[in-house]
This record gives sequence, C-alpha cells and structure tokens, in this order.
Amino acid sequence: MEKVVSISLFFGICVFISIVTIRIAMSLMGHFGILDQPGGHKQHDISTPFTGGFGVFAVLIAAIYLTPRYFPDISLHPLHVMALGGAILFATGLADDIWNLNFRTRFFIQGLVAMLMIVLGGVELQSLGQLALGNGIKLGVWAAPFTVFATVGLINAFNMIDGIDGISGSLAFISLGFVALVAGFAGNNVYLLLIIAVMGGVAGFLYFNLRYPSNSRARVFLGDNGSMLLGFVLAWLFIALSQGEQRAMTPVTALWLFGVPLIDTIGVMLRRLSMGKSPFCADRNHLHHLFIRAGFRVNDTVWIISLVQTGLGAIGIAGLLLAVPEYLMFGLFLVIFAAYFYFTVQPWRVVPALRRANLALGLPSAHAHGVFIGHFPKAASREILAILRNELGCLHDYRISLHRNNHKALAASNTYGMVEIVGNENEASLGEIRRLMARIKLRLDGRPGVQVRLLMQRTKEHDRRDTGAVTDERAEQVVRNREGERRKPQYNTEIYSTVGDKSRTKPGAAQVQDPPLSII
Repeated sequence: MEKVVSISLFFGICVFISIVTIRIAMSLMGHFGILDQPGGHKQHDISTPFTGGFGVFAVLIAAIYLTPRYFPDISLHPLHVMALGGAILFATGLADDIWNLNFRTRFFIQGLVAMLMIVLGGVELQSLGQLALGNGIKLGVWAAPFTVFATVGLINAFNMIDGIDGISGSLAFISLGFVALVAGFAGNNVYLLLIIAVMGGVAGFLYFNLRYPSNSRARVFLGDNGSMLLGFVLAWLFIALSQGEQRAMTPVTALWLFGVPLIDTIGVMLRRLSMGKSPFCADRNHLHHLFIRAGFRVNDTVWIISLVQTGLGAIGIAGLLLAVPEYLMFGLFLVIFAAYFYFTVQPWRVVPALRRANLALGLPSAHAHGVFIGHFPKAASREILAILRNELGCLHDYRISLHRNNHKALAASNTYGMVEIVGNENEASLGEIRRLMARIKLRLDGRPGVQVRLLMQRTKEHDRRDTGAVTDERAEQVVRNREGERRKPQYNTEIYSTVGDKSRTKPGAAQVQDPPLSII
C-alpha cells in the first residue's frame, strides 16, 4: 500500500508539472504569435498554441531528478539517452510546428535519434518472436536497419493519428497504461516509474486538450513537438520491453498495445498508394475523420476509438498472460487489419454504416442540429410559430426561421420552418432533437402534407445523397443549390436563448410572440 501511495503521489506531481509547464508555454506562444493557424486540411477554427509537448518533455526530464528523491533504490540513469533523443525530437517537432520542415528532414533526424537509441541506449529490435511455426525470426545483420525503420514508422504513425481534439493524448495514455501493466508484471520498476511519469505528462496535456463541459474546444494542441516525442518514447518502450532473455512481453504484444494508430496509419497509406497519391499526402480519411463525417461528435469519436484501443490492448495482454502462441496472435491481428482495410478503403461504404450506428445508439449528432417543418400554407405561419415556441425546451439556444420554396409542385403550401439548435457548449443530443420532433409531430397531427423530420447539416463531405461516383464539383453544386433556397429566410427570429428562462432573448432578437408575417 505504501508503494501505491508513493506512485500515486509521483503521478500527481508529474501531472502538476505538466499543467504548469503547458500553461506557461501557452502564454509565451501567444505573446510571440507562435500558433497553429486554421486552414488547409486542419479542422480547427481558432489559432491554437501547440504546446502539449512542453508538458510531456518537462515531465520526462523531471522524472530523472525526482525518482532518486522518492525512490532512492531506483535510478533512471540508463534512460538518459532517451532524454537526449527526446530533446532532439522535441526541438525538431517544434521547428516543424513553426516553419513546416520538409518530411525528408524530419525522417533524417528521426533516423539519427533511432541510431542513438541503438548505439548509446543499447535498445535494438533483434527478434520478431515466434511469428511462424518453428524457430523465432532473428533479424541478425538487419537488426539495426529494421529498428530504425520501426522507430521512424511508429513516430510518424502516432503523429498521423493526431487529427481531432483529445485523440492522440487518449490513445497515448491507454497504450502507456498497458505498457505500465506489462512492466509491473515483469517487476521492471525502472520502466514502470518512467511510464507513470510520462502518463502524468499526458494527463496534464489532456486537461487542456480534451473537450468537457467547461472546455468546449482544445486550448492547446500536442503539435509535432509532442507527437514525435511521445512516439519515440513508445517506440523505445515497445522495443526495450520485448527483447532479450528477460523480456516483459512478446514483440507481437506491442502490435496490440499500439493497435489503432498502427492499423489506421498503414491502412490510410495503402489507400493513398492505391489511388496514385503520396502516402505522406495529408487527407481526411483516417478513422476519426470517418466518424466525424458520419455525424459523431468529437467527444464521442474519441471515446469510441479509445474503447477500441482498450479492447485491442486487452486482447494483447490476455494473449501474453495466457501464453497464446505468437503466430496465432499475429494472425488474428492481420485479420483485424484486413477487415479494417476492406471496410475503409472506400469510405462511402463505411460512413453510412457508422451513421446508422450513431442513429441506433442515440448519441449526440454533429449533423442533426434541429427540426425541419414543411410544407404548409403561408396563412398557417403564425400558428406554426406559436407551436414551436411552446414546444421548445429551456436547455439550448435556438434559431427559428421561415422560408419560401418556389417549386411549382408545392402550389400554395410553399412555406417551411426550421428550428436550429445553436452553440457548441449546449449541443443537443440526437435523442433530445427526436423528442422535440415527436412533440411537434403530435401537435401538427392531422395537417395533410406537413412533414416533420431531422434538420441535417449538408456539406460535400457527409451529404447522404453523395456517393463515390459523385465528383467534388458536383457535390459542391448540389450543396449550393440546396442551400440557396434558404439563404435568405422570409422570417428569422435570430437567436433565442432558452437557458434558464425560455422567454428571454439575446439582444437584437425578434419576438416570436408577434412575428412580422407581412414580410413573408
């Protein structure tokens, strides 16, 4: 129990160091204007400091000096080479964040650091384990080149998974947690304490990067400085703990503990090659992008992918503890990868399935953001608005608007309304929107031809009527045509605030009780 308390205190100190370091770095980055700017393939809307790596690096360095104080019988001196390599990669990543280094330059420096790990740290991938029946696969003279290849690949795999708020930190924390279990089972206290320290650094970063009720968006990003550093630490741990006579795990176990980033990165790169593109060309076809396109919110995407990684890691640990043959574990891993690649090589096949899953689970939806009511005669507008006012709850900000559709087939019933839930902090769940829709349907029961359905956000990326055969140009035109009908509403209430008091409106908002129907 005393050891558990000491480790918990050690973890808490590392979290505190990480939070303080990141907060100071945020101020400095903001002062000098060194921020991650939105645009290109990046999805964020606000300039954000990429200071997550500062917290992880500070903890990594501090661990070497804190460990002798709290654990006098343990020395992290052999890991000074890891700190040196981490410092080089942290500086390289920070330079890349600021000046966008060429990928060849990054690969060259990553390769040099991998060689430092081999020559000075004595960490080398000499065997791949029993991946086939018979003797294990020894690398021999290929050990050093393969170690460099694996290290550089893992660093960049972790870098590529960093696409939405919270995903990279969450996956790193889960992988480190499983590696901590492995080190603990093997009695390797040196690596156990190092892992606990790095987990504390990641936890401090997640405090700023994860979305939660009081943090509606990431305040900092991990940046290349943090992703390259964490990727290197993970590569070192996987190799060091899976080699030698006193190894703590088999090499194939490492594949499971790093399952999601590895499977996703290899799958995406193979897909790019199959399309004649560079495997290093950034796009939005990673697993987390597919979830976003299917309507999952960022938070739910992070939790689901984290659960998947937890499941893969648990399988890897179970296989290790139950002594399942390595070739069977490797074969199962290949089957999972093949299934993933089959379903994601053409995103339009998996996105509809994910959308149906989102609907079935009733999770909050990023695309369903209100209710559509139409079509009805202009004369019924006042009554429809009164119904909407009475049925709207007191939990969200909303916008009500009326529009005219000039399509000839609609005849006199050419008016429709939209209730749009607005604001990021109080997003309505799909279940809440459906309940609102059901109440409106009940009130409008008996009106022939009036439809009440979910109001879906339409873009070329996730339009339900878009297929793989539709070109980007055609998809954009479809969206423009559809949006053109409601670009200029005939009646718009602006934004009504229903938080706490549904009669209260924001400054400048029109009053729904007496709408200016004469403008319709």
